[in-house]
Amino acid sequence: MGLFDFFKKKEAAPEAKVALDKGLEKTKEGFLSKITKAVAGKSTVDDDVLDNLEEVLVTSDVGVTTTLKIIERIEARVARDKYLSTAELHGLLRDEIQLLLAENNSNDFRNFEYGQHKPYVIMVVGVNGVGKTTTIGKLANKLKAENLKVVLGAADTFRAAAVEQIKLWGERVGVRVVAQAMGSDPASVAFDTLQSAVANQEDVVIIDTAGRLHNKVGLMNELGKIKNVMQKVVPNAPHEILLVLDGSTGQNAFEQCKQFTEATDVNALAITKLDGTAKGGVVIGISDQFKIPVKYIGVGEGVDDLQLFDKKAFVDSLFN
Repeated sequence: MGLFDFFKKKEAAPEAKVALDKGLEKTKEGFLSKITKAVAGKSTVDDDVLDNLEEVLVTSDVGVTTTLKIIERIEARVARDKYLSTAELHGLLRDEIQLLLAENNSNDFRNFEYGQHKPYVIMVVGVNGVGKTTTIGKLANKLKAENLKVVLGAADTFRAAAVEQIKLWGERVGVRVVAQAMGSDPASVAFDTLQSAVANQEDVVIIDTAGRLHNKVGLMNELGKIKNVMQKVVPNAPHEILLVLDGSTGQNAFEQCKQFTEATDVNALAITKLDGTAKGGVVIGISDQFKIPVKYIGVGEGVDDLQLFDKKAFVDSLFN
């Protein structure tokens, strides 16, 4: 079984759908109520409706660039069909958002398969406070539940509580943690973690990194050093660079994504804290703008509330 096959199987479960619906509740309520107001008193989709819809999408943190793309597509559809009722707008908007996510490979995980790499190395990046450590713990729990041997590397050695938090998650979910003293060289921690993973024939390595707001040059140098050191043990590591973003920060998440994608080769996104915000539209905008697949979403505080992102389930939940 591939590393992520079991995610696909489990995310289809009814309890996962319930968790997703509950997690997107605030976003959904705001989004749908705004759309209802946008079409109030109108029977057809005209310029006024499109202007109102544009405002709805922008204020839902979909982002200006992605909003304009969606509006242009709907305009083209209206021009082609000559008549489009406001009753059809929900379905059309749902289709266009789903198409955008499909174009951005939001469900294409063929490049992330475990089978070709042992250990499969994931380097997790992101600023402090976005839920990075929690995401690592929840991901480790999911992988361990499928009888995969997982080890965590506590390479965020600059924040006082970071190493202890990783250790606590390791104890909680029952996976091994490699750590050094606070202030140690992060690259040294990553090197030791990979060496021990190879020696112990472990399946997955998850490396935490410092969440400081570096300047781009400093960030690039530090992450580059960690990558270079890991490749001395496992060629082509890390196989995945997972950027964790806090969905509740809206447009701030766009700026963080910009900074990190310029600093390192991010190839997967995890968007957390969607259950506590009405800004879930950020998932659509970030996926579209950066062309990086959203791989995980956090829809609750429970250890099982990290879900593999399913674009169809996400859009269906948003419009239900």
